[in-house]
Amino acid sequence: MKQGTFTILTMVSALVLSFVFFYMILPGMDQGVEKTPIIHQILSGGVLVPFLITITLMLLTYIAERLITLKKAQGTAPLPIFFANYTKSIREGRIEDAVALCDKQRGSAAAVLKAGADQYIRSSKDSSLSMEKRLAETQRAINEARMLEVPFLERNLIALSTIASVSTMTGLLGTTIGMIRAFAAMATQGAPNAAELATGISEALINTALGLFAAIVGIVAYNFFVNKVDQFNYAVDEASYLTLEILKEKETK
Repeated sequence: MKQGTFTILTMVSALVLSFVFFYMILPGMDQGVEKTPIIHQILSGGVLVPFLITITLMLLTYIAERLITLKKAQGTAPLPIFFANYTKSIREGRIEDAVALCDKQRGSAAAVLKAGADQYIRSSKDSSLSMEKRLAETQRAINEARMLEVPFLERNLIALSTIASVSTMTGLLGTTIGMIRAFAAMATQGAPNAAELATGISEALINTALGLFAAIVGIVAYNFFVNKVDQFNYAVDEASYLTLEILKEKETK
């Protein structure tokens, strides 16, 4: 599925679910502030609460999508085991076996290393190519494969960062609206309207809490996935470098 289509579907689905949940399901669950205080307070959060719920649902969807994607990128076996078997095959000169390991492993790391092994096999069949040219072509194939795989791993990371920022601003907007209502209740002549004052303060706090929750989860998720992508890049770089060094050593013998 294309990135734009996935984003639109996620946004529309989350928006519909949020409004159905806020305006149709929650009111039926509300039994008063004494029996269901959390539900009652969420309902008193105002019109921005459904949008904050929408943001949270989108955030959870992107987190689930990233977890599934990174799991697929790893492949069928743990990367250290795959890298060890792959480099062992290269060291023993069994390049075809290394390609077969990549086919069995699948995932982004295997795709990158398979591109290098395939290119080396093709270059080895061309007697007109020097050792430096064969290794250079192998390195080029690895780099090109990485350029195709890394954007796939980094997809939706910007969306996570954006959601974290937008949720904070949306929560702050709801806080401001609630405080305006609270101060308006205090500005009446005579005794302040206690009910309006409490409603305004409750609206402000609910929006603040929901906005901060989404922001915290979004920031933690963003940093977690960025770290995972960096670890993947480092592991692939290390395996690629070791592969080229082994091939160079074998060529010079």
